[in-house]
Amino acid sequence: MAVQSSETPALRVSRIEAKLTRQLTPCGAGTMVWREIGAGAALVLLHGASGSWTHWILNILPLAERFRVLAPDLPGFGDSTTPPEPHTAEALADLVCAGLDRIVPPPGRFDLAGFSFGGIVAGLVAARLGERARTLVLVGPGGMGLRHAALLPLLRETPGMTCAELRRVHCSNLRALMIANPGQVDDLAVFVHAENLLRSRFRSGSIPVSDVLLRALPDVRARITAIWGSHDAFVGPYLEERRRLLASYQPDLDFRVIEGAGHWVIYEAAGQVNAAIADMLKCRD
Repeated sequence: MAVQSSETPALRVSRIEAKLTRQLTPCGAGTMVWREIGAGAALVLLHGASGSWTHWILNILPLAERFRVLAPDLPGFGDSTTPPEPHTAEALADLVCAGLDRIVPPPGRFDLAGFSFGGIVAGLVAARLGERARTLVLVGPGGMGLRHAALLPLLRETPGMTCAELRRVHCSNLRALMIANPGQVDDLAVFVHAENLLRSRFRSGSIPVSDVLLRALPDVRARITAIWGSHDAFVGPYLEERRRLLASYQPDLDFRVIEGAGHWVIYEAAGQVNAAIADMLKCRD
C-alpha cells in the first residue's frame, strides 16, 4: 500500500529532517553534509545515484530506534559540495572515509548499508577501512561486472512542461526503474525523486555497470550481507548470479530477497528492509 499522510511531501521531509543533527566534513573546497540521529552502534546509510539522504526517508527514524544512524549526502549530491573531477567511485569513497574518521574517530567501528550506487561506495569504504567496518549490507548494488536487464525506455522532461506533465514523467520513470508496484509510486516517492534529480551533480556514468565493487571485495574484512527486490529492474533474471558471486567472498552469505519489490526496495518495502537490516546486524562481531 502506498504511504498515506495528511502532510504534503515537502512538509513530511522537513519534519523528519528537523529531527536530525547536521554534521559537516571536508569535501574538496567545500563540505560533505551528514545527518545523524539515534544512539548506540554507528550505522552509515549511503544513498543511490541521483539521490540524497532522502532515499532512506522511510528507514532513518525506525533504524534510529536501535542505532546511531549517519546518513550523508554523498559528494556531488543533495547538499554536499561537488567533488573535483574526474568523478570516480574511488574518489567518493576517499571522501566518505575521511568524513568517517572525524565522525566515528579511529579505532571506532561502524556498520555500512549502501543502496544501489551507494552500495558500490560502501564496498570501497569497507575495503579501505578494514576491521573498522563490521557488517556491509549491500542493497541492490551494481559494480560487479555482471549481466543486467534491458531497461524500459524512460520519458524525458521538456521545457514548458506543466506540473502535471512533470509528475507523469516522474511517475512513469519510477515505475520503469525503481518501484515494482505501481501503487507504491505515491506523492512522497515522486517528490523525493524529483528533488534529488534537481540536485544531483555527480556524473556516475558507467560506474554502476563496471566491476569497481567486484575489485574491492577481496579486501573487504566486514561480514557481507545483501538485500534485493525480487523485481529489481536492473537485475531482471540475473539475481542468482549476484548471490553466487557474493557467496564466493562470504560463504555463509545472508542474502535476502524481498518478494514483489523493485530496485528502490528500501522505500517500497521499508518495513521489511528495516527489520532485515536490524536482524543482520545482530550477528556482527
